[in-house]
Amino acid sequence: MDKLIPGVIVVVVLLGLLALMWRSWMRRSRRDAALTAGYPAPLSGTADTTSVRAEAPVLYVATTPRGEPLERLAIRNLAFRARATLRVTGPGVSAVDRAIAPGLTIVPTGEEPVYVPAEAIELVTEATWAIDRAVETGGLLLVGWRLAATEAGPNGPATGGASVDSYFRITDPADRGRIVDALRSIAPGASSPDLSTESEA
Repeated sequence: MDKLIPGVIVVVVLLGLLALMWRSWMRRSRRDAALTAGYPAPLSGTADTTSVRAEAPVLYVATTPRGEPLERLAIRNLAFRARATLRVTGPGVSAVDRAIAPGLTIVPTGEEPVYVPAEAIELVTEATWAIDRAVETGGLLLVGWRLAATEAGPNGPATGGASVDSYFRITDPADRGRIVDALRSIAPGASSPDLSTESEA
């Protein structure tokens, strides 16, 4: 009996915390329901290898509003941390002889690919640590980009294409260098400041 009451209290507290977390996530999901991650893919065919500037396995960490590194966005296909592939494509030709627009494709495991055209990429820089783990200086890659504008609908009002930051962990320095160089080559207008920031993981 002496152990039963404390055990019940612990269970009740844990259930209460889980309920609060669930309610918080549902509010966040409703808030971000109108946001559209990525843009229509320029092609449904397979890209010729000459159009792929760089590709690497990564850990996708989070996407946050610009300048708010602790506020995770619950955007479809980018809401959760996951293993992923980053693919940077440049101008090229597909297997069916159609032009390929330059851009970044994020392919999280278990989710649909998210395509970001080169003209929507605004920032390529480093982040030094994630909130739930320590990483080496500059251990995260931050890609800032502009969401696609959406029209008003059942999920919410029209949005004007907000600026967001996506965070990635790339463990292989060679892969990281290729991805960064490729991003800067297709989006030369993107800012590349030497700064450190944070991200929620």
